[in-house]
Amino acid sequence: MRVHVIGNVCVDTTFRLDRFPRPGETLNAFEYADSLGGKGANQAVAAARTGADVRFDAAIGNDAAAAWISERLRRELDVSHLTTLPLPSDRSTIMVDTQGENVIVTGASCAAAFDPLADRDFASSIERGDFLVMQGNLRAEVTSACLHAARGAGAMTILNPSPLAIGDLPDLSAVGLVVANAGEAAQLTGANDPAAAARALIGQGAAAAIVTLGAQGWLVADGRGRIERIAAPIVAVSDTSGAGDVFCGCLAGCIAVGIDLAGAARIAVRAAGISVGRAGTLESCPDRREMKALMETTEAENV
Repeated sequence: MRVHVIGNVCVDTTFRLDRFPRPGETLNAFEYADSLGGKGANQAVAAARTGADVRFDAAIGNDAAAAWISERLRRELDVSHLTTLPLPSDRSTIMVDTQGENVIVTGASCAAAFDPLADRDFASSIERGDFLVMQGNLRAEVTSACLHAARGAGAMTILNPSPLAIGDLPDLSAVGLVVANAGEAAQLTGANDPAAAARALIGQGAAAAIVTLGAQGWLVADGRGRIERIAAPIVAVSDTSGAGDVFCGCLAGCIAVGIDLAGAARIAVRAAGISVGRAGTLESCPDRREMKALMETTEAENV
């Protein structure tokens, strides 16, 4: 089964500071670096590192940054499904404080203009039993159209609706599994209790919902109203940016290689736990060797 990830890819510039600047204030970072990023790329790479067959569709610009993005992405994935647009490539600025918290701003002109159904004939590549993973970077109507096309072809659809665009959300009726953190779930539903928010997401059309709870782990609600909670491992936090992408991509990849939802989520929580102990977004994701060991260990514990 193939995992199709449709989303964005960009250059991440990360600044590490003692604290976030106040309005109007300029601070010097004690460390900064450029790296490959974008929620779509992060999730595609995390899925690929589980051993899943991954196809990644995204748009890049016609500038020097596009060549830089392609070269780095090629180390992880087939880049033949990237679309070049007459725009600047997308970029994100990430600020991380000494507590590991982050603030992110993204320029996403390529993601905003990308339509994989029109630009890449994405629909013809979906087969029954495949998986589609999407985020909130593309226009809501494009995301909804892709989800419906995949669902109509018999694929399992997973939506991580981040970044949020309240009032302009994709149609959840074509979503098999929605994955959101507690803050996003509350914004989407108006329910501050994560379990109530998960049930409300199902009420909005999703077949099942996972709400991630950071250090408290995660919970999943199914269409019958059942809730299961799993705790996260206790880890020292260095940088939380990218942890949600590691979780979502790892989850999709594990399900695609034959692991059930509960087992896949346990592995994904542990992978995210590893990532928050490291600096960076994509760089913090467990590599293929680490992911293989994590999958084998977690599966053996649940036999």
